[in-house]
Amino acid sequence: MSIETLLEQPLTPWMNGSGLDGDIALSSRIRLARNLEEIPFPNRANEGQLAGVVTQVKVAAAELNMIDQGKYLFVELDKLLPLQRYVLVEKHIVSPNHIQEPKNRALLLREDTAISVMINEEDHLRIQCLMPGLNLGEALALANQIDDGLEAKLDIAFNEQMGYLTACPTNLGTGLRASVMLHLPALALTRQTSRIFNAATQLGLAVRGLYGEGTEAVGNIYQISNQLTLGYTEQGIIDSLYSVVKQVVDHERRARSILKEQSGSMLADRVWRAFGTLRYARSISSQEAMAMLSEVRLGIDLEIIDEAPAGIFNELLVSTRPNFLQKAVGRTDLKAAERDQFRAKMIRDRINRK
Repeated sequence: MSIETLLEQPLTPWMNGSGLDGDIALSSRIRLARNLEEIPFPNRANEGQLAGVVTQVKVAAAELNMIDQGKYLFVELDKLLPLQRYVLVEKHIVSPNHIQEPKNRALLLREDTAISVMINEEDHLRIQCLMPGLNLGEALALANQIDDGLEAKLDIAFNEQMGYLTACPTNLGTGLRASVMLHLPALALTRQTSRIFNAATQLGLAVRGLYGEGTEAVGNIYQISNQLTLGYTEQGIIDSLYSVVKQVVDHERRARSILKEQSGSMLADRVWRAFGTLRYARSISSQEAMAMLSEVRLGIDLEIIDEAPAGIFNELLVSTRPNFLQKAVGRTDLKAAERDQFRAKMIRDRINRK
């Protein structure tokens, strides 16, 4: 599969809704930060050193398909069009920071997108593993497998006292960031998110928006991740995160049950109004579409509505984003009003297709 084909598909395997608590926990992600010995971190390295990192990783990655039987693509970011780079962000394959300076930045990507390695982002290597549902253990095992394969070929910066050396001090130690993407519409409707997120923060976790640090929560989607990496084992980090996420999932499930029991008719009206808006609107903004899709997905999960499969939510989550939309219609000059009209048409067509 080419990178172009992959960019045209709104639904990637980690979004298929399977996995433990997949109706609420949309995905689990493991990210490992690694750097090469004797080469400055990307924010201090010159262009020659950055190019050298890309070359070394490309050579080391040549045998990765023998480790996990996956097929890998090696993509130099400056060979992609700007719109293609932004679509990679919207599909959660790279971070917004990674595409800011595309020269001497690259991406190593397994065809099913479960593994992606950002090269010369904040660190020389950022190994990501994405799995559907609440599945941190399997994601960690696969990320470590890829990490071992690359470390066998590369000199990775490691200190006996501090662990893996990273560009940001908060990643020192394991270099591990684990996060779970959660859809929490019932907690938002019952105004419980602030209380629960404050409790999670006090336990050393961070709560962020749809695209991670510095992004807002849209469509009632949040990412909960660990903040501390030094002085903890990898297993300890994901066990702690799993425990908190499981409690948040249970809170969301209880809130859904109470909403349906105590406000069933009002909730049904709200869900069907959202469905009607999506089905018939001729113009809809990205923000409004995400809000309506969130309510429709809640209605599907609570069996209030049966006229659309749950997978529509995940698919439209990507395909209605501004850059994916522009790529789908083949125009990069769409004005905001035109985007809203194309978005409404795309949603209508998808819902009517079922």
